[in-house]
Amino acid sequence: MSEFVKPDHHDASLVLEFDFAAPPAKVWRAVTIPALRERWLPDCDLAKAEPESSIPGEEVRYRLRDPDPPFRESHVVFRIEPHEDGGTRLRIIQHACDVATKLPRPANTNCRLMRAAA
Repeated sequence: MSEFVKPDHHDASLVLEFDFAAPPAKVWRAVTIPALRERWLPDCDLAKAEPESSIPGEEVRYRLRDPDPPFRESHVVFRIEPHEDGGTRLRIIQHACDVATKLPRPANTNCRLMRAAA
């Protein structure tokens, strides 16, 4: 079951939660082993196939890239939390990357030009 929940970070744009009957170790393998991850999150959707960061068994972060121009990027974090019943809660948090830092500066800065005195 998935549901939209209020983001737990001020800059999070999307948070989804899924509850699985599978143990955390199995869910961890599904999000970190490339051959398993490729089934539901293909390499072509990632900026890099390797994770940006990882806390083994708890959290892994990838960088996604849109397939079409302007090729926007985002971070997606997979958090794994065990349930008391042996199942797992998978929280997926997607953050937009700061596009302002990637855009080139305009040639026209829209500020007043200084003219040399004659």
